[in-house]
Amino acid sequence: MTADLTAPQRHADEVMDWLVELGYTHCFFVAGGNIMHFLNGARSRFTCVPFVHEVAVGIAAEYFNAVEPPGRAFALVTAGPGLTNIVTAIGGAFLESRELLVIGGQVKSTDIATDGLRQRGIQEIDGVAIVRPISVHAERIERPMSKSAFVAAVDRGRRGRKGPVFLEFCLDAQGAPAAMSGAPDDADANRSVETARADAGRAALERIDEVAELLRSAERPIVLIGAGVERETAAAVMADLRRIGVPVQTTWNGIDRIDAGEAIYAGRPNTWGQRFANVLIQQADLVIALGTRLGLQQTGFNWQQFVPVGTLVQVDIDPAELRKGHPRVDIAIAGDANTFLRALAKREYGDYSKWRSFCAHVRDTLPLNDPANAVRSGYVNPFDFYSELSALASTNDILVPCSSGGANSTALQTIAQKSGQLIVTDKGLASMGYGLSGAIGAALAWPSKRTIVVEGDGGFIQNAQELGTVAINALNLKIFIFSNEGYASIRTTQRNYFGGAYVGCDVKTGLGFPNWLKLFEAYGIPVTDAGPDAFASEDFNARMNAPGPQGFIVPIDPEQMYFPKIASRVTESGSMESNPLHLMTPDLAPDVADDVLRYLRKVEARA
Repeated sequence: MTADLTAPQRHADEVMDWLVELGYTHCFFVAGGNIMHFLNGARSRFTCVPFVHEVAVGIAAEYFNAVEPPGRAFALVTAGPGLTNIVTAIGGAFLESRELLVIGGQVKSTDIATDGLRQRGIQEIDGVAIVRPISVHAERIERPMSKSAFVAAVDRGRRGRKGPVFLEFCLDAQGAPAAMSGAPDDADANRSVETARADAGRAALERIDEVAELLRSAERPIVLIGAGVERETAAAVMADLRRIGVPVQTTWNGIDRIDAGEAIYAGRPNTWGQRFANVLIQQADLVIALGTRLGLQQTGFNWQQFVPVGTLVQVDIDPAELRKGHPRVDIAIAGDANTFLRALAKREYGDYSKWRSFCAHVRDTLPLNDPANAVRSGYVNPFDFYSELSALASTNDILVPCSSGGANSTALQTIAQKSGQLIVTDKGLASMGYGLSGAIGAALAWPSKRTIVVEGDGGFIQNAQELGTVAINALNLKIFIFSNEGYASIRTTQRNYFGGAYVGCDVKTGLGFPNWLKLFEAYGIPVTDAGPDAFASEDFNARMNAPGPQGFIVPIDPEQMYFPKIASRVTESGSMESNPLHLMTPDLAPDVADDVLRYLRKVEARA
């Protein structure tokens, strides 16, 4: 008689069944002895995808969930190095407030080090102690846990401010006999999530009338939408936002909440943001920031001058973000930004047509690609690249603009997003190497979509081993590498602050990089050079529309400049002093500055 592999036999099997009930469909993992029971249980219940390295497992699972497919993915890693290798991914998801469930293995409970020992079990390390500061919940399980306790733990990462959950199961707990009959069956994670949302929604609405009245009386309002505003909410309120006519901006993580072609769209302000967007938010007389923590990258390091002539309202799920002390917040509301925005959008307000016209004028006046960004012959201008990529990309595409460096900042300054596109990046941890792993997760989440990733060569090489995962799964993934012989952002820092005393930033100062064409060929992935005229090539467009993976090597000038940007200087005390958001480098011509900064100039004149 053939054994029923799906029937719970051990605790690991029933845990896998609970995950199925919670909507999980994919298991990303690197195999290991201390998760052998989980692997055996997972293989008959999930789409199991092996990776080469655990950091890619975690990043891929995070991005899989971030693009909101019908299913859900979790990460499965073994004890010791399995855990330490995934720490970067856990840290990234924590800072981005994204769901990431990590099921980890551990040595037998009887082999856990005690009484000051560093290690007793083979490959033993205290994973919970390592990741507790960067998780919303971290727990070691030494004996089988109840269903209700398990569901409650997983639920911690899915309600309120989302984040990683790490559950470290000792090997003997995994292998213990199943106890389904004794496990409580009244846990309902979806009900718990909805209850938490309802509570946060009621809290947010307590001051809705006050904020609505401020918006009604404002002359130059802006609604700033962050990733805490869900895609579903943004789509639901878009018609009302058009009716109201209030200019809408987004954070980098909220980029795909509104089409760049919308008449009310007013850009993405940021320390490395669009100049026109920075100029506009700094002249608003009311900014309603929804679902964004307003971190230093969003406000600029000179946060004291963020929204200098307006009232700032912040609605965020995390009270700690509202009381951190920067930037100055006039009205802080702890609650659900989605409920708040839906209610706010149903009201009636004034006429903002004059302000919208000014926003459009500033956008037309200040180019995304600053004239200071000269490009030498034979190289691709990264700003032009993203403009052309934006025009080519369809509404059904997923875009993954890596996580750091010039390939990331130029993307978020230039991409003209389209309604329906899914765009995911990482800016909190901003670790190099996120692009490829995240794109793999997104491509696995939506096989019917084309996923496009752009990564700098310095970041790509850090997780290049996952080209094997791309190839063996034949993912519909188009991979662009900005090839500039090293770390562009580090090179720029060393040039600007240390007179070009370069060290460890490119091949000339010791970094080693492969022949990219040969690397892709080694994995059996078609690849080509993508020079300045690539987008006009029939071969390029055929490759972009072909099924399966494709590689494109984009030559970027190692000395490429990335303007505009916020300039900083080192003070005599050694600290850094930065300009406010609206004063980006290079300086605007005086007449242009007077024109686009007219409302600030009026305030300055009165002062």
